[in-house]
Amino acid sequence: MLTVTHFTVLSAILFSLGALAVLIRRNPLIMFMGIELMLNAVNLAFVAFSRFMENMDGQVFVFIVLTVAAAEVAVGLALVVAIFRARDNVDMDEIDLLKG
Repeated sequence: MLTVTHFTVLSAILFSLGALAVLIRRNPLIMFMGIELMLNAVNLAFVAFSRFMENMDGQVFVFIVLTVAAAEVAVGLALVVAIFRARDNVDMDEIDLLKG
């Protein structure tokens, strides 16, 4: 039988992998995938605790997080495409286009 502890540990592992992807990799697409992995790990924790507490609030909040994640991906990919068109490079270490 799976308990809430199993889902919490899985969520922590997925969140850690996403955080490592954001911190280690310099490719913006990999960084966005890491952020998405972190958001989905949090969603897994929300659903697990919602199921454990027999309350639907966590599952409703997952839909809000998914909506924010979709908007983040759309805006982030638009920024990556705009930067690539302007500089022909999307390396995160070399991007200083947004500095004032």
